[in-house]
Amino acid sequence: MNDIKSMTLEEMTEAFGGLNLPKFRAKQVYEWIHKHLASDYSEMTNIPATLKETLSEKYPLNPCKIVRRQVSKLDGTVKYLFEMFDGDYIESVVMKYKYGYTICVSSQVGCKMGCAFCASTLGGFKRSLSAGEILSQIYTAQKDIGERISHIVLMGMGEPMDNFENVLRFIALVTDEKGLNLSMRNISLSTCGVVPKIRELLERKLQLTLSISLHAPNNEIRNKIMPVNRRYPIEELLGICRKYAEETSRRISFEYSMISGVNDSDDCARQLASKLKGMLCHVNLIPINEVKESPFKPSDTERIERFVEILGKSGITATVRRKLGSDIDASCGQLRLKHKQNSSGEENENENCS
Repeated sequence: MNDIKSMTLEEMTEAFGGLNLPKFRAKQVYEWIHKHLASDYSEMTNIPATLKETLSEKYPLNPCKIVRRQVSKLDGTVKYLFEMFDGDYIESVVMKYKYGYTICVSSQVGCKMGCAFCASTLGGFKRSLSAGEILSQIYTAQKDIGERISHIVLMGMGEPMDNFENVLRFIALVTDEKGLNLSMRNISLSTCGVVPKIRELLERKLQLTLSISLHAPNNEIRNKIMPVNRRYPIEELLGICRKYAEETSRRISFEYSMISGVNDSDDCARQLASKLKGMLCHVNLIPINEVKESPFKPSDTERIERFVEILGKSGITATVRRKLGSDIDASCGQLRLKHKQNSSGEENENENCS
């Protein structure tokens, strides 16, 4: 492994041993990268110049490069388009809440899941990100805003469960007390429903929050808008979710994008309430962002309120996600898509992501 940012301290110590370096050098470099957020070896003041040169050649740090930065005038939300070392582009969003700053990070360049309403899939799938590349989004953003980021949402571009091992390595590194030392409970991992990986995550007994991108109350609708449901139907998905909540005692968050005329009827609300009855869960209703290339439109306020009412009467807690950064369309996928289209001389007025 030459991705030094993805290495654990133990792995880095072993690698440095191969260079005949003492163990304390590995600890120094590890802390410079993960605690002091160094993006270049030149920032490491207690490392000899000759060693910096050696490490630069053998283990390049490859930080994210900010290509575009949009700041909401309404609430301070910051949206980034990052360029990776190989020229690929990803997006991240930093949101300010009463409890601090949350970052929504990407786990892949694009997405292969093909959800019909999502902008991330429109730009095409390129590759999965390494643990170090996921970390770089946080480190670059935190240095840019000059504030500590305390909460992480793996809900940007890509399907985290499709990049399972790198995501787990990322979580281990970001919660390491020798690095940023974030609490596991402040991390939310979102999946569209890759059942075997949810089962494997359950076996690991991690104290993070599991979010399920559900978006439909039955197989008929979900099959049309989320291809993953044809492989892991809603009964199988909700079955493992119920088991996950029971065995971890962690409340599951169900993300439900409200799409006008598709999944927002009274009957859909009643079906959803019936399927979730008795589960330790919360429903997060999300008015979808309009994407120029998509035929889907967001449900209106009255319809969403009615949906919340029906769920509430059935004992299901539901809230409507507060729309942060609405003036910059702060979601994931659309900024990358626009950048690609502009590079090809095409027009696109929307900058959106989910």
